Amino acid sequence: MEKREFETIRAYVETFFRQSGVHDLDHVLRVTRLSREIGEDEGADMRVLIPAALFHDVARPIEDETGIPHQEEGARIAEKYLREVGYDAERIPAIVHAIRTHRFSTGPEPETLEAKILSDADKLDAMGAVGIARTFMRAGEHGDSIEGAVGHIHEKLLKLQGLMYTDGAREIAEGRHDLLQRFVESLEDEIGSGDLTSPAEPPVQSGNTSSHRT
Repeated sequence: MEKREFETIRAYVETFFRQSGVHDLDHVLRVTRLSREIGEDEGADMRVLIPAALFHDVARPIEDETGIPHQEEGARIAEKYLREVGYDAERIPAIVHAIRTHRFSTGPEPETLEAKILSDADKLDAMGAVGIARTFMRAGEHGDSIEGAVGHIHEKLLKLQGLMYTDGAREIAEGRHDLLQRFVESLEDEIGSGDLTSPAEPPVQSGNTSSHRT
């Protein structure tokens, strides 16, 4: 029953994502897989956790248009859909809470195990190799530079390791943080090998060059 329910929810969620991006369907599915992995180790209620993970960014594509924070609109969309399809009514409030609290930078703190796992999984997808790829996708979406992307890594991504709620997420975050750290150090070393804002020095010429002037 659960598998069929989750597949139906996924099919509905897919209708909200029409193009690739930092917060696209691939991101949602990665976060769902991470949520399941951590949730199985932590003893989470999967009938709360998986729907919350699938719906957590469902309103991202329309956030800029509406001005409504995607976690609030996503929670509303999820609650409406789940009630309409007759999903377990006792679990819907916990699903809504997890969606509303998954965004670590804004909003209330997650209070339930499932909400904490979803928040952790969402942060983990901003770390490691995937986090690096998403950072430069984001830079492209915003017309930003390599230096701007590096700034985003320092300002946000390198701080995520210390914000995990669960033991399972902390274990995964350790390796992803190390990879992120090594990458940004290598990138900064390469960028720092020359001043990108200065024109190249003209070549030094030897001897009398006056006879070559026109």
